[in-house]
Amino acid sequence: MKSAGRRSAIAAALAAAATPAAAQTPAPWQIGMQAAHSPVEHGIHQLNDLVTWIIVLITIFVAGLLAYVMWRYNERRSPVAGKLSHHSTLEIAWTALPVLILLVIAIPSFRLIYFEDRVPAERADMTIKVTGHQWYWQYTYPDAKGLHFDSYMVHDEDLRPDQKALRHLAVDNQLVLPAGKNIRILTTSDDVIHSFFIPSLGVQRYAIPGRTIETWVRVDQPGDYYGECNQICGTNHSVMPISIHAVSPADFQAWLAQAPAKFSNAAIDTPVRVASASEQ
Repeated sequence: MKSAGRRSAIAAALAAAATPAAAQTPAPWQIGMQAAHSPVEHGIHQLNDLVTWIIVLITIFVAGLLAYVMWRYNERRSPVAGKLSHHSTLEIAWTALPVLILLVIAIPSFRLIYFEDRVPAERADMTIKVTGHQWYWQYTYPDAKGLHFDSYMVHDEDLRPDQKALRHLAVDNQLVLPAGKNIRILTTSDDVIHSFFIPSLGVQRYAIPGRTIETWVRVDQPGDYYGECNQICGTNHSVMPISIHAVSPADFQAWLAQAPAKFSNAAIDTPVRVASASEQ
């Protein structure tokens, strides 16, 4: 009983220590993708599984065929080389089969591309505008009288103890979104090309100067979700994390009511400090 209790306590302690990076952040030595927390990311996982199994079956088939040919047509078993140079059935087969395989991959791929492209206007519950800057993000809520604020990475020396596990991911102001709602995202840039990328939510869109590009997200459940700018955009490209705080619709309305007072000085520029070599 004591050992079981001790194991439970250790497991609880490890779970508590791992909470900041549970399913929304990358984990050390992680091989697979982050857990899915949106319909689009679930679709990405399904497509990835389909393609993986197709590749596995092709690899097994080719390896088996190669082993058979090495065994059947080696010099000892076939001292006289065959003179067969053409086989119509085989020619048709190894042309038609790859085409069928590509169709099996292409159809769900195109469906997913169109699914993640945009949510119909009548089904969008709200809109968020994301503007990339060198080197921070600006978030605007057009439906909330243009509420906007900037989001900067918290540098190493400013991290709170509970943020140590989120080095290069923690920000001063998170993007707050209601869970379970269809949210249209409009991306643009004020200077160079950036990329708005949150792996666990299946969101990736370029932010390009002079253009507005659309995508959407529906966060499955409340929590914190992290991403990065994944388009090299200059010296401080490595200090442009994305942090999304998803809450219940009721909590979002409560946050929205007090946000204008909190961000009344959002237009005041925060000085941009060049990251040190240890932070890059």
